[in-house]
Amino acid sequence: MRRLVFVALIAGCATTPSKPNVVLILADDLGYGDVHANNPDSKIPTPHIDRLAAEGLRFTDAHAPAALCVPSRYGLLTGRYPFRQRKSVDRESLIEPGRTTVASLLRDAGYQTAIIGKWHQGFDGGNGGAELTGGPVDRGFDRFFGMHASLDIPPYFFIDGRRPAPPPTETVAASASEGWSPIQGRFWREGKVAPGFRHEEVLPEFGRRAVAHLEEHAKGGNPFFLYLPLTGPHTPWVPTAAFRGKSAVGLYGDFVMQVDALVGDVLAALDRLHLRDDTLVLFSSDNGPVWYPTDDQRFGHRAAGGLRGMKGDAWEGGHRMPFLARWPGHVPVGATTDALVSFTDVLATLAELVGSAARGEDSVSFLPALLGSGPGKRDSLVVLTSKGKLAVRRGHWKMIPFRGGGGFSEKSAGEDAGPEGQLYDLSSDRSEARNLWTERPEIVAELKQLLEREKANPPGSAAPR
Repeated sequence: MRRLVFVALIAGCATTPSKPNVVLILADDLGYGDVHANNPDSKIPTPHIDRLAAEGLRFTDAHAPAALCVPSRYGLLTGRYPFRQRKSVDRESLIEPGRTTVASLLRDAGYQTAIIGKWHQGFDGGNGGAELTGGPVDRGFDRFFGMHASLDIPPYFFIDGRRPAPPPTETVAASASEGWSPIQGRFWREGKVAPGFRHEEVLPEFGRRAVAHLEEHAKGGNPFFLYLPLTGPHTPWVPTAAFRGKSAVGLYGDFVMQVDALVGDVLAALDRLHLRDDTLVLFSSDNGPVWYPTDDQRFGHRAAGGLRGMKGDAWEGGHRMPFLARWPGHVPVGATTDALVSFTDVLATLAELVGSAARGEDSVSFLPALLGSGPGKRDSLVVLTSKGKLAVRRGHWKMIPFRGGGGFSEKSAGEDAGPEGQLYDLSSDRSEARNLWTERPEIVAELKQLLEREKANPPGSAAPR
């Protein structure tokens, strides 16, 4: 049985309550160890994210279904493992028409739904049209203001509903920073840009609009769902003047501090508008950080918190995420749970909470763990790397059926030698330092069979509703 450790427990946690507002904040490329509540040795102050942990529940074994932006978000929104779809985000909408999403199930349950931030699930025909269909407002959201992708991927422009606001008609040169790798610092690619668009102003704009959205809904009416997928601390690391030079971890640390401050602005608005007690706040990140071992040494800061690997990798640093939940009077206060969770589970959890029959084929509700009324229900998961490889977990055993990380980590000396794959016992080796592949061949065989079953026989129906 999974353990639920309570620092304090509030009355009424075990009773499934009525429909709350839901605010889902998703940071971009934030590491498990960047959050001070997860890693007391973090060199980056994160007081507002830490406040969520102190006032709610901290999941210590929560995972993105992929170690990369696009597939991770697909799994979060659809409750479906991203390796099950093969579309191109540059040419088409990844989410099929009619497929249940977190937004569509909540809208069907009477919620007003909105996304402010980074979509990164594609549009019909790509990003170049005067009207962008197949995006958020065609997949369950009533409102959308944001961007098509990350801030380092052109074209650079805002989208309001289905239309560019305004379209990208000018050109911006590529950007980089001395002292960082080519994909760190103020990195973005050359490309088309909307008139007046400034990379530094995007994150603050999303924060302002999120607070304004909360102010609008504080006037009453239906419950609301606000999905706030941020553009930070993904590159370019572009902290505003108020945050530049404020951390001990250079541009990255400064930008993480700005993300934390935006979370604080949202929490303060919920307090000021008397929405705090009626709102379930979920906070996480889409995948691990772009942070190399040399960065650990340079700054004395471990963005993955001692986990092995980084963004893109099958190792834990690529996909084990900070994951926090707060809902006063319902979610345990100052508690931690080691319930195994995948982002795909958000859909089933919210469906159970609001009484919806909607399900994603790879979604398992963690509502009992969320409310402190029981253990987690998931005992296995599959994770996709940035190179399209799969790793599998069951209980405390994790199998990576190949050498190396399968992602962004640089190739290590001797990586091509030794066993053909990796097996780790995460109950005693969370840093994945001891490969048990040759010592426990029976576990390797069992996990290989599990992975093949997952690939060949997806649970439930794969068809859109």
